[in-house]
Amino acid sequence: MPDAVATPAATPLKETKAQKSERLKLLKNPWENWNDVREYAKGGRDTVDPAWANLYFKWWGIYTQGDGVGVTGGKGGEGVTTEFFMMRIGIPNGLLTSHQLRTIGQLTQKFARNLSDITTRQAIQLHWLTISDLVEVTDALTEVGLSPKGACGDVVRNVTGCPLAGLDQHELIDASPLATEVARFLTANPEFYNLPRKFKISITGCPLWCSYPEINDLALTAIKRGDEIGYTLRVGGGLSSEPHIAVRIPAFIPQEKALAVVTAVVTIFREQTALRESRTHARIKYLFMKHGWTAESMLAAIEEKLGYKLDPSPVSEDAVPADIYRDHVGVNPQKQPGLSSVGASVLRGRLSGDQLVALADLAEKYGDGHLRTSIMQNILLVNIRNESVRELIAELIALDLTVEASTFWRGAVACTGTEFCKLAISETKAFTKWLVAEMEERLPAFDQQIRLHVTGCTNSCGQSWIADIGLEGKKIKKDGKMVDAFYFCVGGSVGKYAGIARQIGYRAAAEDCPEAIERMLRGYLALREPEEDLRAYFARTTDEQLRTHLAGEIIAPVERDAPPAGGRRVADA
Repeated sequence: MPDAVATPAATPLKETKAQKSERLKLLKNPWENWNDVREYAKGGRDTVDPAWANLYFKWWGIYTQGDGVGVTGGKGGEGVTTEFFMMRIGIPNGLLTSHQLRTIGQLTQKFARNLSDITTRQAIQLHWLTISDLVEVTDALTEVGLSPKGACGDVVRNVTGCPLAGLDQHELIDASPLATEVARFLTANPEFYNLPRKFKISITGCPLWCSYPEINDLALTAIKRGDEIGYTLRVGGGLSSEPHIAVRIPAFIPQEKALAVVTAVVTIFREQTALRESRTHARIKYLFMKHGWTAESMLAAIEEKLGYKLDPSPVSEDAVPADIYRDHVGVNPQKQPGLSSVGASVLRGRLSGDQLVALADLAEKYGDGHLRTSIMQNILLVNIRNESVRELIAELIALDLTVEASTFWRGAVACTGTEFCKLAISETKAFTKWLVAEMEERLPAFDQQIRLHVTGCTNSCGQSWIADIGLEGKKIKKDGKMVDAFYFCVGGSVGKYAGIARQIGYRAAAEDCPEAIERMLRGYLALREPEEDLRAYFARTTDEQLRTHLAGEIIAPVERDAPPAGGRRVADA
C-alpha cells in the first residue's frame, strides 16, 4: 500500500463508518481470501463473518439482499438483510460470447430463480443466491472467462465502452482492446484493492459517447490530432446524491500512453487521505467539488506521476454529440460488409434465464456467437447476416423483446428498487413496466425521444439526474396510508446539452405519476416552438410552469428529501 494510507493504531471505542471501512480494508485484501467464502459455504449462512457480509463480499461483486421492503423496514439508513445475496457479473466493454451468456442463463435458471438484470454499467446481476451458491456460480463463471471480481467494492468497477466497438461505421477507433486491457490490469490487482471508494471508467471511440463519459470518474473519448487518433481525458464525473459533470483535462492522450494515464489517475485517487474521512464524500469528484482542484491541477498531478509532460489538446472543446439516441438499439449496418447489429430494447433491463439462453442460441444461429450489453440495460446481437435480420427480429419478438420500441419503452431505465435493495425507498422495476405501458396508451403518437429514469432513492442508481424526467423514490401519505411516491427532476441530459436535472419541487404518489407526466408532455406538445425538441423546451420553461403542468394547478414547491441516515451507498451499477 502507498505510504499515504496510514495504518491505524488500536481500534477506537467508537468508529465512524469510514474509519471502520478503512480499518477493515487494511486488514484484508478480499481478492486474496476467497477461501474464507469456501469455508462459509460449508458451514452455512450463520457462519459468515459480519466483515465479509457487510464489506469484503463487495470486492467479489456481492451484496447482501434486502427483504423486499427496502430502507423503511430497517434502521440506521439500511433495510433488513436476508439470507440471500446479489451477485454482479463484470463484463468489460459489454463484450460477451454466446457460450458465456448461455452459462449465465443456466446459472440464472438454476440458482437465481430465473431472474437477471442488465445494469447501467453493462454488467449482469443475479439475485436469490445462497452462501453455497456463491462458490458454485463464481467457479462456473471463472471457467468461461468471466468473474464478479471488481463489480462492487472500493475498486475500479466494470470498465464500460461502446457496445458496437470494432463494428460501428462511424467510430474513430475501436477502443475495446484498451478498455479490456485496463480492466485486466486493474481488476484483482493488489496495488488497487483499497481505493477511497468506487472508481468508474469509460473508454470509447464511439462518436455518440454512448457510455456517458460525462458521469464517469475517468473517461477517455477518442479525438483526432491531424492523422493521429488519441483520447481526451475527463475526470470527476458522478451522480449519487450530489451529481457532478466530469471535468475535461486539457491534454492529448496518445494511444500508447493511455493505460499509464489511467493508472496515474487511479493512483492519485488512491493516495487522497482526505477522501477517506467520510464515505459520503469519498469519490474523486469531491477533489473538484470540495477540495479546490481544477483541470490544471489535476493535469499537473498526472504529469508528476507519469514523470513527463503530456501534449496539450489540439482543440479547446471536443465535438460533443448532438441530442440523439445513444443506445444503438435497432438494426445498424456494420463496417463489415453484409453484416448488421440488432439491438434489442430490454425494458428495465430484466431478462429471465430462459431468455438469456435463447439469446445465446440466436447469436449462434444468425451470427457468429457474439453479443454486447449496453449501459441503457439493453442487449445487442452482432455480426448478423443481413439476409437473416428480419427472421432474427421475429424470433426476438417471440421472446418478448423488441427492436422497434416505443419512445417510452426505449428511454426507460430502472434501478433495483425495494425488491432487493436495502437502501431503496420505492419499488422500481414493476412500477417502470407499468408506467411505460400507461404512457404508451396515453400518448401513443409522442414523437420525441425521452429518457425516463426511475431510481428507488436519492442515490440515483437509476441515473435520474441525467434524465429528461427523473423519478426519485420516496414515501408519502395518501388517503391515510404511506405509499410509494416519486420526486420529479426534469431536464437532465448528456452530450451537447449535458447538465444535471433540475429539482422542480413536485412529488406524486406512484399511482398518480402517469397522469402527471401526461399533463407535462401535453403541455410541451401544445407550447413547443417549430422544431423544438423536449430538452430545449425544458431548458426555457420555468420550474413553476413545469410544476403547474405536472400538478394540473398552481402549487407551492416541496423540497427533495435528504439522503437516508447512515450514508451508505449501494450502486446499482
